[in-house]
Amino acid sequence: MVNFAGLEFIFRFLPIFLILYYVAAPKYRNTILLLGSLFFYAVGEPVFFLLLIVLTCLNYLLGKRAGQFRNAYKVHKWQEKEMQKWMRGAVVLDVSVLILFKVLATFADSSLLPLGISFYIFKMISYQADLSRGTIRGEVSFQSTMLYFTLFPQVISGPVMRYEEGFFSEEREYSLEQLEEGLSYFVMGLGMKVLLADRLSILWNDLQMIGFQSISTPLAWFGMAGYSLQLYFDFWGYSLMASGIMVMLGFDFIENFRHPYAAKSIGEFYRKWHMTLGSFFRDYVYIPMGGSRCPKKKLILNLAVVWLLTGFWHGNGLNFIIWGIVLGIFIIMEKLFFGQYLNKVPFLGHFYVLFLIPLTWVVFAITDLEQLGIYFGRLFPFIGGEGIAVNTADIVRYGESYGILMLAGVILCIPKVFDTIQKHRKNIVVVLLLTAVFWYSVYFMASSTGNPFMYLNF
Repeated sequence: MVNFAGLEFIFRFLPIFLILYYVAAPKYRNTILLLGSLFFYAVGEPVFFLLLIVLTCLNYLLGKRAGQFRNAYKVHKWQEKEMQKWMRGAVVLDVSVLILFKVLATFADSSLLPLGISFYIFKMISYQADLSRGTIRGEVSFQSTMLYFTLFPQVISGPVMRYEEGFFSEEREYSLEQLEEGLSYFVMGLGMKVLLADRLSILWNDLQMIGFQSISTPLAWFGMAGYSLQLYFDFWGYSLMASGIMVMLGFDFIENFRHPYAAKSIGEFYRKWHMTLGSFFRDYVYIPMGGSRCPKKKLILNLAVVWLLTGFWHGNGLNFIIWGIVLGIFIIMEKLFFGQYLNKVPFLGHFYVLFLIPLTWVVFAITDLEQLGIYFGRLFPFIGGEGIAVNTADIVRYGESYGILMLAGVILCIPKVFDTIQKHRKNIVVVLLLTAVFWYSVYFMASSTGNPFMYLNF
């Protein structure tokens, strides 16, 4: 049921929940939303459900203790120290729990990683930091805190919303227009997930089944492009579905992607990709360490720490650490050397991004370092020395099978295309198109086993 692109969620949980939410009096909607969110997570993760509840209670109590000093009319130095002590204690607790389960999942059993722990732990860290800074104003109730941490559209894979963005203590209004707008975003995301990402995933699975040593160089590049689009539409699709549900519930739309493949540098790409995660690392790690306003050596250190943490957060294998280090190196080089030239020559910047980003996704995708080396040997046979592939004409067969999907994905990556659909989403033609996308997606979900979202693993 935790899979938004599943029939049980779409035709059972969501409509029943929305009916209860809409018919309830405004003052009871937060209670309905909290109960629905707890039920959603308990069904999806019964083993570690209690962990989420315990961490929520501890973060509320520690945050309340720290907030008592901030709420004082005049904050003295000793009060500031006490507040920071309680806030740091909460953050140490949260980070320690995340590291513990990451280590257990890496060295003991992958099933020991609780569903969504990376996302709700990050919410808890931002909550403590914002309380300490005074960004969260007024009295924060236990119900509002628990609702923020457990909110079902976000608890599994984000976006990483800030507490003050949710207006949890206020009565939210809803309308038929909001329901229609939220549904349109939900259907857009559903189509990206089911009709593009899930079908492109078959290509990558086929390459793994064949064996990387047996594929030709053209197919290796084709597969790399397919995986790049698969990952993008999988997570962009999820983000649109999650934000669409939030709009249905009376919250503001949270943008998590802004056409990253149209970026002109690696740094710009990651300002447009998973934007809420990027802003989290920026506001709670990078800027507190000194950001960009510091000597070059400190700047390099700051960026290196951020990207090491980013790699560790995304996965348990050494390949994720390598992925983070590689991206960190390119972003440091852009900051210090050639970033300004990429911005001045857009064509060069676009080529640079479209060439390098898919290569980094290969590092992201292949956890076995030996297999990773084989794949790069196929991509660059003149360097890797992998020899001639068994079937050099394999690109023809796979091109015929997946060419249309790849073309559709490339078209949707063009900013003007999606922006036009979004702008005219109330137009009858777009409404009919989205209706067709919805039922076509339902057909595919009913006739095949649904793939969970890729970011459920992080």
